[in-house]
Amino acid sequence: MFKKILISNRGEIACRIIRTCKKLGISAVAIYSAADARAMHVRMADEAYLIGPAPPSESYLNIVKIIEIALLAKVDAIHPGYGFLSENAAFAVACRDNDIKFIGPTPEVLEKLKDKVIARQIAKKAGIPVLPGTNTSVGDKNALKRAVKVGFPLMVKAAAGGGGIGMQIVRSAQELDNTIQRARSQAASSFGSTRLYFERYLEQASHIEVQILADEKKNTVHFFERDCSVQRRNQKIVEVAPTVKIKSKQRKALIKNALKLAKSVGYTNAGTVEFLVSTEGDIYFLELNKRLQVEHGITEMITGFDLVELQIWIASGERLPFKQKAIQERGFAMEARINAEDPYTFFPSPGIISSIYQPKENHKVRIDGSIVQGHEVSPFYDPLLAKLMCWGATREAARLELIKALGKFRVKGVETNIPFLKRVLGSPEFVEGIYDTGLVEKLLTEPFAETGPISNHDDKREREIAAATAVAMVTAQNGNQSRYHEFSGSSPWKIFARSQQLSDRVGLGRGWR
Repeated sequence: MFKKILISNRGEIACRIIRTCKKLGISAVAIYSAADARAMHVRMADEAYLIGPAPPSESYLNIVKIIEIALLAKVDAIHPGYGFLSENAAFAVACRDNDIKFIGPTPEVLEKLKDKVIARQIAKKAGIPVLPGTNTSVGDKNALKRAVKVGFPLMVKAAAGGGGIGMQIVRSAQELDNTIQRARSQAASSFGSTRLYFERYLEQASHIEVQILADEKKNTVHFFERDCSVQRRNQKIVEVAPTVKIKSKQRKALIKNALKLAKSVGYTNAGTVEFLVSTEGDIYFLELNKRLQVEHGITEMITGFDLVELQIWIASGERLPFKQKAIQERGFAMEARINAEDPYTFFPSPGIISSIYQPKENHKVRIDGSIVQGHEVSPFYDPLLAKLMCWGATREAARLELIKALGKFRVKGVETNIPFLKRVLGSPEFVEGIYDTGLVEKLLTEPFAETGPISNHDDKREREIAAATAVAMVTAQNGNQSRYHEFSGSSPWKIFARSQQLSDRVGLGRGWR
């Protein structure tokens, strides 16, 4: 087992990984930009190193500097989290060349799947259906001809893309040129590549993904599926595990295809295979995300497994200590991504958090976040403040629990999307489970009537809550060592044993961490 791990990331995912490191008795090393000097992940880590200025290109994307710090700190491994360098083959190679374990797929797999056009080709070869599209990247001169062949409406996508960046819907030939230029610009600034491809746009589809995990001994398992259809600008904002939209036959097909694709490329560690499911029930491969997903927590809530812990064990060379049948789903879990943004315009809302009050965590409520009073929300990074996750024995119970928890979540100093999240959760389509990827667009065409008060408390009470929250945060911070060392020295077998205690935890009211 590793003794020291560097987390090459920031924010809530860095905090999330550090918690599991502490649980395993592993020293956690953080890196931080100048903008993150006072960030929570810096305070939580055993060691922290300044990586560079605020811009990601000079800090969290600086491979040479990260490796230098990793060698200086004498770490055994690097966990990339998600985003930044998590799917970067060159970074994985740099780790290997310096005898540092990259906690993720091999460089060869990352290289093979880094291009979405190639990923489509691999899926087709494996017998997995893909949407009509281009099998090579598209140039400006032949764009119209190839678009007509694919058919409108179509999606312009960045070949090196991810996170919904560089994706644009085109509904007619007249829109094509301008859309291509916008997509190329976004792709260049985000991924350093202008390569684009076309894919038929599927109206009224559901976005369903399958969580997989594979060790280095060729054992591959799945942790069921998540419904990620609630999206704004192709970015997920509400996720559900499992989904109620699909029939048993479709679920089996989704899982079968996900495992088939992973095995065909020799995949290792954590990954997520994403699909689109049409209203007719047809299934199409979308992409394979070669990392831990933002929404992994709701899968942990319904299965009882710590996926980050399993990632670390796999990277250390351990065999999965359980078979597929040991992974059981219990109940439902939902996640709402709380972002620092205007709930009406969705413009980012940077600033200083003057006060924060979060609902109490328990066996039904989990918060993965990284913010405290005084935290600065930087314009340089993703506006995600926290992931609020709730569990229920039924889908409706989980939904009601999430609405209640959102009502208790209060942030001052920046705007948040909480009012819109509550609107989504209260919409008839979501309540009935009959929504698709067009839900948010539909809601935006309707009058915005806020569902429930967000800040109807008086100033005195607000100050009391802010003060209490600050004290609680400091106390929790100082107590992290004992809290997260509860399972120090745990083995894969203990991981499995803890997963079997899930139903007991639900009954006894114990926490998730």
